[in-house]
Amino acid sequence: MPAGGPFNPSTTTEYRMKVSIYHNPKCAKSREALKLLEARGIAPVVIDYLRHPPTTREIGNLLALLGITPRELLRTKEEEYKKFGLDNPKLPDKAILAALVEHPKLMERPIVVSGKKAAIGRPPENVLKILK
Repeated sequence: MPAGGPFNPSTTTEYRMKVSIYHNPKCAKSREALKLLEARGIAPVVIDYLRHPPTTREIGNLLALLGITPRELLRTKEEEYKKFGLDNPKLPDKAILAALVEHPKLMERPIVVSGKKAAIGRPPENVLKILK
């Protein structure tokens, strides 16, 4: 126990930082990542991105924080991936980004954002790396 009494997440700088999770409640990995955060005293802003799809700008910001390309954010096992020709390696990033906005189900999940860092929770423990 730290000097000064029991651990109190609301007074610990690390936990006062705003944390958000792009969450799909039907996804086991997304639920696991949310539980990991909550078990550490973090009450993230939960963004149900299927009900409230991110804009092109929001996805662009996520990609910048993650340090990945639009193609790397795609869920390649979704039916829409092949249906919309997203498996075409010559498809430009702009087209992939448009597909992600139109069909947010294609976006890897969960994504946790903390300050100027983000992580995809696959496996869910990945999200813990950005909280340090």
